[in-house]
Amino acid sequence: MLRNVLLKTLRDYRRSLLWWGIGLAAYTTIELLFYPSFRDFPGLNDMVRQFPKELMALFAGDVASFFSPEGFLRAQLFFLFVPLLFIVFAAAFGSGAIAGEEARGTLDLLLAHPIARWQVVLHKFGAMALSTLALGGIFWLALAATTVAVGMEVSPWRLAQATLSVVLLALAFGSIALALGCATGNRSLSLGLTAAPALGAYLLNALAPVVEALQPYQKLSPFYWYIGSDPLVQGLDPLHVASLLGLALGALALGLIAFERRDVAV
Repeated sequence: MLRNVLLKTLRDYRRSLLWWGIGLAAYTTIELLFYPSFRDFPGLNDMVRQFPKELMALFAGDVASFFSPEGFLRAQLFFLFVPLLFIVFAAAFGSGAIAGEEARGTLDLLLAHPIARWQVVLHKFGAMALSTLALGGIFWLALAATTVAVGMEVSPWRLAQATLSVVLLALAFGSIALALGCATGNRSLSLGLTAAPALGAYLLNALAPVVEALQPYQKLSPFYWYIGSDPLVQGLDPLHVASLLGLALGALALGLIAFERRDVAV
């Protein structure tokens, strides 16, 4: 069993994934059930447009198409809350992959078996990627079913592309948390050091359209790579996909190097 760390890790996290999936599906369904009320509420469009644009940009992005199916999905789910939940899931998984094992005193058991350190990290990364993708699949199923139920005319293929984009964003920050856990052996520290750039990247992307000084730097944000091409309408941008994958793999490479060189506290 210990020779296959990937399967062991998936088994250890199966209950967590189940509860995350149930919670995310329930949240998605409840949000979308309000769409008919938003769509048919007279005067609500004008009311929304009267809110300060900086406030709306921070929490909902561009509200020009808020009452279209894609605009509603973008503002209510894909702009803030869904990527936040996915990042929390992946970062918690990544930070605990090595540092969590070390804190529990089980890392020595893993390393005592004939498996190289780099293999342990790769297996942990694979488990994180598969779990995040599985959570994305649950989210997509809830989206596809509920959009049909409430009469939202949105392509399931576009929903799948937007879901894949949020999975890639989460995987990028989860890989950063994994790398920091490999380097420090401290789960809390790796989570904190992942949360700070994630928050900064979100604020940069959200406020750049309304803060002129930030506009030249918006394309540096992973959140821009995630949603800047509007995958719900335009589909995935190959360059943005490559940027998110590059960030994830780059962080993984740094984690591999750090873990190989660090004296592990076991």
